[in-house]
Order: sequence, then structure tokens, then C-alpha cells
Amino acid sequence: MRNHTITTFILLGLTDDPQLKVVIFIFLFLAYLLNVAGNLMIIFLIMVDSHLKTAMYFFLQNFSLLEISFTSACIPKYLYNLSTGDKTITYDNCFIQMFFTDLLAITDFFLLATMSYDRYVAICKPLHYMTIMNKRVCQRLLLCCWAAGFLILLPPFSLGLTLEFCDSNVIDHFLCDASPVLKISCTETWLIEQMVIAGAVLTFIMTFFCVTLSYTYIIKIIIRFPNIQQRKKAFSTCSSHLIVVSIAYGSCIFIYVKPSAKDSVAINKGVGILITSISPMLNPFIYTLRNKQVKQAFNDLIKRTALYLKK
Repeated sequence: MRNHTITTFILLGLTDDPQLKVVIFIFLFLAYLLNVAGNLMIIFLIMVDSHLKTAMYFFLQNFSLLEISFTSACIPKYLYNLSTGDKTITYDNCFIQMFFTDLLAITDFFLLATMSYDRYVAICKPLHYMTIMNKRVCQRLLLCCWAAGFLILLPPFSLGLTLEFCDSNVIDHFLCDASPVLKISCTETWLIEQMVIAGAVLTFIMTFFCVTLSYTYIIKIIIRFPNIQQRKKAFSTCSSHLIVVSIAYGSCIFIYVKPSAKDSVAINKGVGILITSISPMLNPFIYTLRNKQVKQAFNDLIKRTALYLKK
């Protein structure tokens, strides 16, 4: 990294109120623990249970790993800032945090789109599901999600490394996010801003199109089912994914469709907490509470553990 006149940044966080800081710390700490524990449980269950070896659970396992990594890239640092009062972050750590949070977020959206395609194949082509969504195809689709994340992120991020910071080092956020970092740079940022917007729009449109197209075909097929029980079963296999997708895309809409410039910072912080903490915490519960196979795998694990302890 190049030498800059400013080598450390100050993250303002969410509030300066000492009492509110305690509440935020407790909430984020518990949310982080639940997120890590819940997603690790899903990863472990899929690893040990032979009934959870389909493409759907392969993608769910990787999605859980992404959620843990994404939250761990930003929340522990903010918890440290809250507990010690030290709001500083070095230039290198700031850009490392920005790189990983953005990369994981973009990959997350492409993985959600891939999971919607998996649901399309499972419901619309059930007899060929195992053939179409074989292990090699799943691994290639996952690799494509990561490759898309790198290709979209690298151009603006590479240009961002050339930015100079000479007037201010105060970032009005609880993490190093592209928008507040660009605001304090004394270098011309127009090109980078346009590239960031283009990358965000490209990610949103491409993945949203895939999700919408998949569920359009799914709904058409489900409506043709003569049996109500079949319809309910088909909808139940998609409901968890639809809830998670709704939270993800709803959050993006709130970020880019702002009521006013004055409220944009507060909205970005609020949505930032939703995306980095609340949503990853809820996802394991959404998938486990609405998925009979995962619940059965969890119950079997509890029984085996109980029998082992008795011995």
C-alpha cells in the first residue's frame, strides 16, 4: 500500500451516547454469537447427516459459511471499538475490511440467485434433478459466484487504492464502507463512484433477474399441480429461500432509494446493521424452523449425543 498523509481513520459508529453504546454492544454481541452458532450448526449438520447431501444443502452450507465470514469481517471490530472506546482503524485494515465485506456481499447475492435456480430444477425438473445438479455442476456454480464477486469488485477497488486522504480521516459509519470513505477523499472520485454504482446495479439486476425468472417458472408449475398437498409441499421448499431473498433485496432497495440526502447516512447505518448482523442471525432460524429435513437431522444429532453421553 502507498504512503498517505493520513494513515489511520476514525469510525464514528452509531452513537456517542454511553448508555446506548452498552445496549448496542450487548445486542450486537448476542446477535453475533447466535449468527456464528446457528450457521456453524447448519454447516455441521449437513456435513454429518447423509440425508442432507443434495445440491440444495451444498449451497445452504456455503451460504452459512459466507454469512459467518461476512459478519466476522466487520462486527468484531465494531464490538472492540464499543468496548474500548478506541474508534481508530489503520488505513490497511480499513481497506482490507472494505474488500472482504464487499466481496462477500456480492458473492452472497450470486449464491442466492444460484439457490433459486436449484429450486427451479428441483420443482420443474424433479426426475432429472440429481443428474442436472450433480456435484461437479454445484462446485462450478459456486466457483462462478466467487469469480463474479471478484470481477465486479476488483476494478473500483484497485482504483480506490490510489486515493489520497489529506483533509479528514473521520468516517461517518461503524465500518469502512465505500460511500463514506469516498466522501472524505481529497482525490477526484467521480470515476470510482460511477464504477461502484455500476457494479451494484449490475449485481442487483443480474441476480434479481435470475431469481425472478426461476420463481416465475416455479409458480407456473406449482399452479398446475392438481393436489393441494403437492402445492403446499412445493411452496414450503421455496419459502425459506424467498424470505432470505426478500430481506437481502429489500435492504438493497433501502440503501439506493433514499428519502433525502439528509437521512441517507442514518439509513445506511441502520441498513448496515440489518445486513451485517440481524439478517445473518435470522437466516439459520429461517432455514431450520421451516425445513423438516434440517429439523430431523438436528433431532437425530441430539438423540445420538444423548445416547453417547449415557454410555
